[in-house]
Amino acid sequence: MSNEQVGMPQFPKPIWKEEVEIPIFSALVEDIEVDVAIVGGGITGITTAYLLTKKGYKVAIIEAGELLNGTTAHTTAKITAQHGLIYDELIRNNGKEQAKLYYEANEEALKFIKTTIEELQIDCDFSQEDAYIYTNSEDYISKLEAEATAYRELGINGEMINNIPVDIPVKAALIMRNQAQFHPLKYLKILIEYIQKEGGLIFEKTTATDVDYSDQPIVITKEGLNVACKFVCACSHFPFYDGLGFYPTRMYAERSYLIAVKTNKDVPGGMYINAEQPTRSFRTMTLNGEKVLLVGGENHKTGQGIPTILHYEALEEFAKNEFGMNEFLFRWSAQDLTTLDKIPYIGRITNNHDQVLVATGFRKWGMTNSTVSAILLADIISDTENKYEDLFSPSRFNANPSVKEFITTNLDVAKHLIEGKLEYPLRDINDLANDEGSVVNVNGKRAGAYKDADGKVYVVDTTCTHLGCEIEWNSGDRTWDCPCHGSRFSIVGDVIEGPAETPLGKVDLD
Repeated sequence: MSNEQVGMPQFPKPIWKEEVEIPIFSALVEDIEVDVAIVGGGITGITTAYLLTKKGYKVAIIEAGELLNGTTAHTTAKITAQHGLIYDELIRNNGKEQAKLYYEANEEALKFIKTTIEELQIDCDFSQEDAYIYTNSEDYISKLEAEATAYRELGINGEMINNIPVDIPVKAALIMRNQAQFHPLKYLKILIEYIQKEGGLIFEKTTATDVDYSDQPIVITKEGLNVACKFVCACSHFPFYDGLGFYPTRMYAERSYLIAVKTNKDVPGGMYINAEQPTRSFRTMTLNGEKVLLVGGENHKTGQGIPTILHYEALEEFAKNEFGMNEFLFRWSAQDLTTLDKIPYIGRITNNHDQVLVATGFRKWGMTNSTVSAILLADIISDTENKYEDLFSPSRFNANPSVKEFITTNLDVAKHLIEGKLEYPLRDINDLANDEGSVVNVNGKRAGAYKDADGKVYVVDTTCTHLGCEIEWNSGDRTWDCPCHGSRFSIVGDVIEGPAETPLGKVDLD
């Protein structure tokens, strides 16, 4: 094996883009009318468009940036219903029936992906693998035992075991059998080709900003062009349109980190995640004919916590200690949203806006939850009965634990809003080294500055354009991140991730 890349790569890049060339699409240049406008060009939007196209609907996908450049390209690509320690909690908070529906929905998503791969003969490195939650902490053994009991109650194919196939310290583990993994971009590229072939429209560099909800929904774009339709599907990660659903108050954003490395120790098949914190999640894949280990974890609320580069370093240390890392190939990070009760919001955005549908809050388990979303959205649009509609309804409210989480989430937002406004930055732009960013003092006011490798300085207003919180520097990815609702901006202030829709203000140094 090569030792060319021993140290950490300077810039983040997901491994999934290495072997796949996704087609490029033009921006919308005129008003159009379709049956369904799908906002968001990730796995949720593309799968929804694929299903609706098969049903005979005329669809248009509208993507603000490039297809498959967001969360979908930054995944670990595990196709599994094992979403951490969730089923015991769902039984306690939502009841056995709802917990079973959650499991069945995600199992059906796995089967849908497998069937689609077979029908379209997609070469996407799909393989059936067992999934494992393991612990090396005495404190978590009882939690694994409770989860194993939930598995038995729900009829999940799994059990408590004493060890895993990987040679790392483990006190106990819980297996869920016959799950899967794949290469998401290889899979979705074929779905994109199908959509195109069947007359579906796809537009990149087209930002949806609002919905005019009068006689029929009209998606309004930043560029001033409109897409008239019968239904709108907001598949844009954070909903681009709120419809008085108050989504910023009902979800919080978390970042997590991944690295791709070559190891000295052979790692067998299977997908693994630990129960305790900090999270360590790993699986193998093949790149250019060689086995590569993906290691993820280190989750935290967006814009909060330690310097983000330290999270990559922690994963690197884990890979070295447990597997004997010999080449560092890629590093990247992901962002996902968690709802109040940990179940995604999928369906009509509010009861009063039944032609605007939403899919969000996948809690880092997007490969199955996105597919659950696509199937459910397509069924709602085609007036097909779906037994999961009530479970995922965005209008639901479960008092336990939603009240507590609502208060906690919004107190955290208020705390960071106030702290950001009161913070007085002491650093000066002249203090910055090359390739360093920081909150700085410019003429007595808070600003955000980044000095690139050539010494050029970029300065932005640090007030988030969503709801006015103060952004923080993300040293690992070289972005400005909002600690309140997870908006992210580039070094020049452009929006990378919503809910913010407009760029950061520029700061004049003259």
